[in-house]
Amino acid sequence: MSITNGTAILDKLMSEADLQSQVTELAEKTGWLFYHTYRSDRSPAGFPDLVLVRPPRLLFVELKKQKAKRTPAQDVWAEALEEVSGPSENVQYYCWRPSDWDEIVTVLR
Repeated sequence: MSITNGTAILDKLMSEADLQSQVTELAEKTGWLFYHTYRSDRSPAGFPDLVLVRPPRLLFVELKKQKAKRTPAQDVWAEALEEVSGPSENVQYYCWRPSDWDEIVTVLR
């Protein structure tokens, strides 16, 4: 998978790991700190895949393959984080898929 001219070249088989690699690479290039729990089996179910910080902003990001759906536990976290973030531009929750690449670029830049 590669990114050309700010657009993701979508492949129906693009894995969540591929998307995460692309997002974290862009995050590093644009000055974000990020956290990913590598042993999620030891963490509460449903917690988002990435936490990104570039003051004054804090992002919680769930990553999904193009057609994958969130689990019920992921929905609980999403709803709670969306309620906390509300209209705030400083704290935000996103669920990103490969087709969201343009939005990802906009948000992280």
